[in-house]
Amino acid sequence: MPLELTPLADRKGPRLDDEVRFIRSWLEKPLAIGAVTPSGRMLARTMARYVEPNVSGQVIELGPGTGPVTEALVDHGIEPGRLVLVEFNPVFCQLLRSRYPAATVVQGDAYGLRRILAAFVRQPAAAVVSGLPLFTKPLRTRLRLLRDAFAVMRPSAPFVQFTYAVVPPIPKAVAGVRAEASERIWMNLPPARVWVYRKG
Repeated sequence: MPLELTPLADRKGPRLDDEVRFIRSWLEKPLAIGAVTPSGRMLARTMARYVEPNVSGQVIELGPGTGPVTEALVDHGIEPGRLVLVEFNPVFCQLLRSRYPAATVVQGDAYGLRRILAAFVRQPAAAVVSGLPLFTKPLRTRLRLLRDAFAVMRPSAPFVQFTYAVVPPIPKAVAGVRAEASERIWMNLPPARVWVYRKG
């Protein structure tokens, strides 16, 4: 059965079919999805605000799922043609290609970031925005992902990551990394915080 699509202007929050897709995927692979429902609008907007639309380069999103943060990035002024969406789930990839035909959708494991992006990133990226469930991975894997993200981005570009945890997904004391955090977003369910890491 073909996927039901809704024009961007008509999508103002998680739709019921997106919730169903997310829950089904979470039940099948809870550690790969990391959340039962898509990110809420306030969380998505907070993540998008850390990306500067006027800085040149592609914007790489890791684990976009059904696209709530993708939508927030577009609403924030990021042209869809600049987006590189790295998603493991093939059903979500099909959905993203339909909703954002100008974006580059890459099906693959984001934890092999440099390898899978080699053919798609043409210049240093303006930002990496991540919805990956980092706490399901060992710290060394999270640090490698951050190093790989820094390697494909402009100097001082942000690596934007959300978490439901009260502690940062990557420790603030990592050498050569600057970290900042948003206020806790109580309107999200569950409440979340956005962490931003920059090389420095």
